[in-house]
Amino acid sequence: MTAVDVSAVAKSYGKADILSDISTHFTQGSFTSLLGPSGSGKTTLLRIIAGFVAPDRGKVTIGGRDVTNVPVWARNIGMVFQSYALFPHMSVADNVAFGLARRGIRGAQARQEVDRALEMVRLPGFGERKPKQLSGGQQQRVALARAIVTRPSVLLLDEPLSALDRRLRQEMQVELVRIQRESGLTTIFVTHDQEEALTLSDKVAILDRGRIVQIGAPTEVYERPANRFAAEFLGDTNFLDGTVEGDGAVLPSGERIVSALALPPAGQRVTLAVRPEKIDIGDASGLGGDEGGPGVNRLPAVIRASIYSGTAIIYDVEAAGGLVLKVFAQNRDARLRSPGDPVTLSWSANHTVPLAAD
Repeated sequence: MTAVDVSAVAKSYGKADILSDISTHFTQGSFTSLLGPSGSGKTTLLRIIAGFVAPDRGKVTIGGRDVTNVPVWARNIGMVFQSYALFPHMSVADNVAFGLARRGIRGAQARQEVDRALEMVRLPGFGERKPKQLSGGQQQRVALARAIVTRPSVLLLDEPLSALDRRLRQEMQVELVRIQRESGLTTIFVTHDQEEALTLSDKVAILDRGRIVQIGAPTEVYERPANRFAAEFLGDTNFLDGTVEGDGAVLPSGERIVSALALPPAGQRVTLAVRPEKIDIGDASGLGGDEGGPGVNRLPAVIRASIYSGTAIIYDVEAAGGLVLKVFAQNRDARLRSPGDPVTLSWSANHTVPLAAD
């Protein structure tokens, strides 16, 4: 069941096109992240769904109801902002109850709903405190409680964790997922943090210059990026340019790289993407890496640089023709290869992803 539907929505400011006829939908009870760099249109799309910004054209439907021209307060949404936007002079309980009061819910019923919301965000007994008496993580929980206390149809989150330090951010990621699962709220989350989007979401929508270039499950968008932008923005990627021949592509150096996925017609240029962690690194003889066989790419190379990062070792390696690749090797035996060492790179044809043109 579709909870939110966006149909051919466009928005411009002057001559700058912010959104270009975006159409997508968000299923009931799902957690979807809008991911993209600054200026990609993700926050504008969220604010159009919320009703803070009017689209130049297109339609927004929530729960089957056209809300394109409906004011924010009448859309039955919950919203959490990056700045929390708590009232400093009000108690936690009064902050959480603010939306209820606007709906005419007061007294015992309001107290019951506030207690339920604070219990859900694990802040029972904090109702009498003021925001200044809370940590950043606790303030974020209060903002969440205020957003969900009215039992909205949709929860909209605009980079709500960006002001937290790394530890608190990770804790709140866990809490967000728990609250979303327990409440069953359809949630749309704006972020520029790739790891956060993959960690939290059922689906990730990648935006570039006002368009959704790919949307799908985290494993889908990471393992099978649609184009170079999606591959490059969502994690580290190696790009190999070549000419299609049979089930692979021939690189300028003459090396042939095979792919198990659909390729363009023979003779056409193609860019192949390979994630650094998919590549095994072995000795020049091939020992220590993938032993080869059908559907396995093998490429001789030389170590240019190595970085020890604790759980992994990051290598820059150079293959024939000056092709430089990045390899993430899991730290199993703490062996650090040195610049100048000859190695053999190997990876499965299943991990060689042909990219569509941007």
